[in-house]
Amino acid sequence: MTCTCPYLWSSSKQNSLSKLHLLYYEGLRDANRGCDGVFHTASPVRFPDDDVGPAVLGTKNVIFAAAEAKVHLLVFTSTIGSVDESCWGDLDYCKNTKNWYCYGKTVAEHVAWEETKKRGLDLVVVNPSLVLGPLLQPTINASIIHILKYLNGSAQTYANSVQAYVHVKDVALAHILIYENPGASGRYLCAENMLHRGEVVEILAKFFPQYPVPTKCSDEKSPTVKPYKFSNKKLKDLWLDFTPAEQCPYNTVKSLHEKGHHAPPIL
Repeated sequence: MTCTCPYLWSSSKQNSLSKLHLLYYEGLRDANRGCDGVFHTASPVRFPDDDVGPAVLGTKNVIFAAAEAKVHLLVFTSTIGSVDESCWGDLDYCKNTKNWYCYGKTVAEHVAWEETKKRGLDLVVVNPSLVLGPLLQPTINASIIHILKYLNGSAQTYANSVQAYVHVKDVALAHILIYENPGASGRYLCAENMLHRGEVVEILAKFFPQYPVPTKCSDEKSPTVKPYKFSNKKLKDLWLDFTPAEQCPYNTVKSLHEKGHHAPPIL
C-alpha cells in the first residue's frame, strides 16, 4: 500500500513544505532537518482485513525521524474514532465490526504516545470528526463519498443516525493554533456540532435541488436518533472559532462544482 506522508513545516528563516513517502525513512529524516515542528496528517483509509502496518510503521518513521532531527513538537492527526480527550476506542469492537480505519488510527495513536515518550519528543494530538469542506485535491476522498451518495442516486434513503462534523479549514487551523501555543498538551477533540442525516439531506436539497437527494428515512418506525454530547472547549480556549457544521455539506458541494464535478459520478 502506498501512502503519502505529512507536510513538514519549519519556522526557520525560509519556511518549507515537503510531500514525502511515509515508509521512506531516509526521506523523512532529511526533510526534518532544520524543522521546529512536524504535522503528521497522513493515514491509509481503507485497511485490508486487519493490516494496519502502513499506518503504524509510517507513524514510527515520522517519530524516529523527528526525534533524530531534534524537532521541537509533533502534532499528530488522529480521529474522533479514537474517541475523545480522556477515553479510548475499543479495539476489540473495531475488529468485530471490521472498522479498520478506526482500529488503525487508534493503534497508530497509541504508538505515537508510546514512542514520543521514549524519545523525549513533545506530542499533541488532534482528534477530528468527519471532515468536510473545499477540496485541495482533484480526486474524491472517503469523506466526500459521505455526501456524494446523496447526490448521485446511489442512496435512495438516509439513515436514522447522527454524525459530528468539522470544516477542513478549522482542522488545519487547529493544528496551527496547537503548534503556536506553548501550553497546548494532550488530545484535542476537533468537531463543531452534530447533524442528523435528515438535516444533511435537507441542506443538500435546499441548495442543490438539481440532484436526486433522498427524502425518506430508512428507519421511519424508530424514534429519531438524538445527538450525543461532546466538548470542543479545549480548542475554543485556543481561540478557534468553528465554522457552523451546517456549512460543511454546502461548502463541499460548491467545491465539487468549482472543480468541474457538476454531475457527481455513480459510485
